[in-house]
Amino acid sequence: MKNSLLLILTRNPELGKCKTRLASKVGDKTALDIYQFLLDHTVSFTKELEVEKWVYYSEEIWEDDIWDNKIYQKKLQIGEDLGERMMNAFKEGFQAGFDNIIIIGSDMYHLDQSDMANAFSKLQNHDYVVGPAEDGGYYLLGMKSFNSQLFQNKNWGTDTVLQDTLADIKNEKIALLEVKNDVDYYEDIKDIKAFEPFLKHIEK
Repeated sequence: MKNSLLLILTRNPELGKCKTRLASKVGDKTALDIYQFLLDHTVSFTKELEVEKWVYYSEEIWEDDIWDNKIYQKKLQIGEDLGERMMNAFKEGFQAGFDNIIIIGSDMYHLDQSDMANAFSKLQNHDYVVGPAEDGGYYLLGMKSFNSQLFQNKNWGTDTVLQDTLADIKNEKIALLEVKNDVDYYEDIKDIKAFEPFLKHIEK
């Protein structure tokens, strides 16, 4: 997967500042523990991918954390909203000379290394690759050339993001991946065995 780049948007794992919608049910400490578990999982399925990898932090770059400096280049997110932050990350990647760029968040329990390899493979012969999320957004977006339109005029965090994004590229060659769920709410994880240790104290 030559000249390919993976962008990972991450939030600095700090108490009371991450997974706030989940925290409203499980509490700040548990939400932080779950987010750190998800970060570890993201490292596990990205570290051996044969692509360049850039991690974009939300608040500040942490030099000594789970993102190995030898594997991941560390950068800071720039922008007022999610759209601007993604747009600027893609722009930086294309300006650096990459031909195939995919972006993901760091809260996807249902993604694995083969999913990522498949996404990069599909991007070789498509203009775009999109991973639809169950909530009407997307968990993965890939493109071969910079298109700022995808990051403008969207109501981020709502169920219209996917359909509005697909409308922007309806005349392009798109690869749609399997629908998956990210972790935002208690309901997203309450029936998944891997999260049981975090939820023992929660009243169902």
